[in-house]
Amino acid sequence: MAGLTSGSPTPQAITVHEQSRVLEIAFDDGAQFRIPFELLRVYSPSAEVMGHGPGQEVLQTGKRDVTLVDLQPVGNYAIQPSFSDGHNSGIFTWAYLYELGRDQDKLWQRYLQRLQEAGRDRDTPPQRETPAVRSVHKSKSS
Repeated sequence: MAGLTSGSPTPQAITVHEQSRVLEIAFDDGAQFRIPFELLRVYSPSAEVMGHGPGQEVLQTGKRDVTLVDLQPVGNYAIQPSFSDGHNSGIFTWAYLYELGRDQDKLWQRYLQRLQEAGRDRDTPPQRETPAVRSVHKSKSS
């Protein structure tokens, strides 16, 4: 995730479009992006999505219809959205939002490729991990 660096563009306006499910952001360098909620959700910078290091990313599925239920500022450098699926732990810096907007075509393609490789699609509900069942054998002593 990109952090805030000196000279990074900062938002001048952020608009939540509920019906079209996009977050519109206008930056001070003139760039303006419309980022779908689904893209924000599947690329959330949270540990739940990104893991704790390279190669630990968790493929997100079933997020096509996700909506934003809340959007809170985090200092003067980020926002923290709450999504309709209960996810609310991602903190999106201005620099990361800029990257998502600028690179969204490439990110969509990467996401669709990962889905295809996993044999999943955008509408498949997330897989629930089932706890490992350990069998316990009791023996009778004579």
